[in-house]
Amino acid sequence: MVSLTDEQRMLVETASDLAENEFAERAYEWDGEAPWENLQLLADRGFLGINIDEEYGGAGLSEFEALLLNDAVGRVCPDTAAYLNSLHMTAPRAIDMFGTPAAKERYLPPLTKGEDFVAICISEPEAGSDLHAMNTTVEERNGDLVVNGEKTWVSRFRESSAGVTWVKFPEGLGTVIVDFDDPGVEVSNHYTNMAGHEQTHYYMEDVVVPEENVLARGEDAFKRQLKALNWERLGVASISNTWALAALDYALEYAQDREQFGQPIAEFQGLEWKLADLVTQLEASRSLTYRAAEDAVAKGRIPEPLQTGAANLFSGQMAETVISESLQICGANGYQQGHPLEYLYRLQRGWRFAGGTDEIQKNTIARWLKRDGIPTIPN
Repeated sequence: MVSLTDEQRMLVETASDLAENEFAERAYEWDGEAPWENLQLLADRGFLGINIDEEYGGAGLSEFEALLLNDAVGRVCPDTAAYLNSLHMTAPRAIDMFGTPAAKERYLPPLTKGEDFVAICISEPEAGSDLHAMNTTVEERNGDLVVNGEKTWVSRFRESSAGVTWVKFPEGLGTVIVDFDDPGVEVSNHYTNMAGHEQTHYYMEDVVVPEENVLARGEDAFKRQLKALNWERLGVASISNTWALAALDYALEYAQDREQFGQPIAEFQGLEWKLADLVTQLEASRSLTYRAAEDAVAKGRIPEPLQTGAANLFSGQMAETVISESLQICGANGYQQGHPLEYLYRLQRGWRFAGGTDEIQKNTIARWLKRDGIPTIPN
């Protein structure tokens, strides 16, 4: 599927062993709680922020290695992998890409130590896929930058000290870091989603943001922000892949152990074909995701929108199918509350609009296809 260096192979093996030995016992029992002890252990072993600069406590590797880490850890504990993804591909990635030295020094080291999170804050009640409908504004008053507006569907608000917040400057869309304990930040509501995880709706009224917390501003700010957002989409694809992998592991083990009509059900051709179809879809999705990441790393760590859109779209649909069919193989056992497959089934559904809905991904793919045509196979 992909060709790994000796160092990358060692990363995967070490992370897999760590997850099997330390995370398996409590996997699927976090019930919406942050797996802090797992994250602290990953930090102690140097795995947190592996794509963040070493100057700020990271390992100085690339996003490709971060995706490999998602794959290894998520196969055992899906919640830990989701938090890892938040540390490597979303808000911290934007700070590392665009932040001032002061912002990086303030916000990144606590993340790589497993002590803090920074949320990503984009959606508003009237602005989801349509980013230009955003009403959160930044204006200058007496030399200060003042933020007013609201954000919703923010994940990990309680665990985060701050949020990378998409806003409207007078000259266009941009991003700033807002500290959640600043005067003027007020929570409206905490929602519990289908997977049992919390998301938050909050307001900002005359919140003062220092100039050093500006990440993107100016005529090209929107395009620069999309570079970070495209890494988020590859992270979403990676998590979808690893959750599908975890589900298929359960289904395969169950099918080989469960006997009906005098033989394991895995021996029936109907199930053999089902398993073959599922693993084929999974391998295709992983190949799409890793290829997009490898190409991005080779091109200055800037993902191609067509590749990221295709990986995000295909992986979300693939994972929903693979998890659903894995549950089907396990029958009533997998359908019971508390079973890993029942949890994965609920968890994955939200990933088909994380980082952009299926429909938005299709629009992105079509737009770039009409502009550049079908990509050729590189030499």
